[in-house]
Amino acid sequence: QVQLVESGGGLVQAGGSLRLSCTASGRAFSTRAMGWFRQAPGKERNFVAAITSTGGRANYADSVTGRFTISRDNTKNMLYLQMDSLKSEDTAVYYCVATRSGYALASPRLNDYDYWGQGTQVTVSP
Repeated sequence: QVQLVESGGGLVQAGGSLRLSCTASGRAFSTRAMGWFRQAPGKERNFVAAITSTGGRANYADSVTGRFTISRDNTKNMLYLQMDSLKSEDTAVYYCVATRSGYALASPRLNDYDYWGQGTQVTVSP
């Protein structure tokens, strides 16, 4: 089993920055791809970013490319999302996700992730 706990959300003005963190507990963190999804009110849950198990490769949604950076620290079982140049359309609940053990690819597909955190709210004011 894997437990994921997000932190770092909050209220920020447009153009500002936030850094989300995800603390993972459980086994085999370094063998799992990790990622972030988000869900705005009344909308579907959408892919934001993902990173391979080693951290060597990342994948981003077009809407955040160039503004968001995903990273991980396998020595600390931590995942991060640095969000810069935030826009009002980035307002959503952000979820940390993890694949099953041994699945290393940075997939953008929701169904490839077996573990989800509770989410953290990010609100960007105009």
